[in-house]
Amino acid sequence: MSVKQALLALLEQGPMYGYQLRSEFEQRTGGTWPLNVGQVYTTLARLERDGLVAGTGADDDGHLVYRLTDTGRGEVAAWFTTPVARTQPPRDELAIKLALAVTVPGVDVGRVIQQQRSATMTALQDYTRLKRGEGGNERADLAWGLVLESLVFAAEAEIRWLDHCESRLRRAAREEQARPATATAPTGQEAGR
Repeated sequence: MSVKQALLALLEQGPMYGYQLRSEFEQRTGGTWPLNVGQVYTTLARLERDGLVAGTGADDDGHLVYRLTDTGRGEVAAWFTTPVARTQPPRDELAIKLALAVTVPGVDVGRVIQQQRSATMTALQDYTRLKRGEGGNERADLAWGLVLESLVFAAEAEIRWLDHCESRLRRAAREEQARPATATAPTGQEAGR
């Protein structure tokens, strides 16, 4: 998720100061990806340096307000019309954990999978409850609903993947048990020694 692009998109609606941008972002995403207000102001400073936003001065309460420049508008338009690249998949902590768990002696990989499945099922139930509770501001509900549905689909996919991992582990264990013993009987000369 690009904080830079998100802030530019929000500024397209009109000038705002950092805390307003943070609040708007969290409201529209249902607080799924909380932003630190310091991160917002650091990003705004870089955007201003790069000519994508401009400070318009302080409001009556002393907040430094930013507006989108024409260059920033072009950046937002390009962001919305450019597909999200999948060439560099994001690091998936669970995939890394399982890859290491199957190679580290003494780790009960089945238990790791079961614990994760249980946690993911709980999250899926929570997302489903939240989805049933939508209501109020139609556009905000649409934005939050899309984020929520993304979380639901990701949790469902994770559960399917965990089922697949468990199945592969069982199959590997069966294959390991079915392999003939690799110990060889001593040859005649070795037996006579």
